[in-house]
Amino acid sequence: MNPTRPAGTPADTLDIQGLRVTLPGTARPVLDGVDLTVAAGETVALVGESGSGKSITSRSALGLLPPGAVVEGTIRVEGEDLLAMDTGRLRGVRAGKVAMVFQDPRAAVNPLRRIGDFLTESVTLTGTMSRTEATARAVELLRAVGLDEAVLRKYPGQVSGGMLQRIVIAAALMGDPALLLADEPTTALDVSSQAEVIALLATLREGFGTGLLFVTHDLDLAAAISDRVYVMYAGRIAETGRAEVLFTRPRHPYTAALLASTPRMEGPRGRLAAIDGQPPDLREPLPGCAFAARCPLATEVCDLRAPVPSASPDRPDHSAACHHSDLLEGSAVDA
Repeated sequence: MNPTRPAGTPADTLDIQGLRVTLPGTARPVLDGVDLTVAAGETVALVGESGSGKSITSRSALGLLPPGAVVEGTIRVEGEDLLAMDTGRLRGVRAGKVAMVFQDPRAAVNPLRRIGDFLTESVTLTGTMSRTEATARAVELLRAVGLDEAVLRKYPGQVSGGMLQRIVIAAALMGDPALLLADEPTTALDVSSQAEVIALLATLREGFGTGLLFVTHDLDLAAAISDRVYVMYAGRIAETGRAEVLFTRPRHPYTAALLASTPRMEGPRGRLAAIDGQPPDLREPLPGCAFAARCPLATEVCDLRAPVPSASPDRPDHSAACHHSDLLEGSAVDA
């Protein structure tokens, strides 16, 4: 993958530019000028603390923003702007071009309906496939995720959590989407099921050429599966770059702090590092850097002016929104 490609080129399955989302009762946007791209066949991780805006960013690519939200910017899927679509066209995109896998697979299914109905319903209701075609496609995808067609006759309560997440992934692929959004898809699973799902997503991405936006708070997981990473804080992109570089040579103090607070099996034991302070209150205006109050490098300019993302002098595909990113240049973090 080429992270240096211009935004909005045909290579981008998802192209979000200047996205601002403001909710009722907030003085500042919950998303504030987010730029993000995902290419065909590329895995992009979106990481950050809870409440940083990761889920709203991913859901924006399906048009699933909260009622009353004021939205600015563009969200393009294969060149089509979702924000300019009418309800009918947006429904078609959800049934075909874009699909989502949520954190809890049991919340995505009706426990009183058979899995076969769950898999085929969306494509038959939209007229994308006949019932016979949909069933054949469901069987094909179940096999692709390591399950047999006997699952079609079962109810959700008759399968394990790991199996159900596989089924939910198969359902997401029913319309052959160009983009798959995975919002913490392994958090509700045990460790062995997590590993199976991650391996499955990697295999499906390679086999189907689907772009994958993977939302997670697990930095080790993001480093293991992604081509590129976006680090989000308080509704803004703090840093972005290739995974292998960003996680070893961060250019933003927030990224460095996240890495320092990640538990490690190796090395000396001791108290786990923590990031002091709290994220900013969305009810208050924020003219400067969102991380300034918690940042050890902060100076007066950080409180007065929001930093603009800038690339590293020797790494043009690695950018950080920090007034003092040069102070982190050349520093390394043990992976």
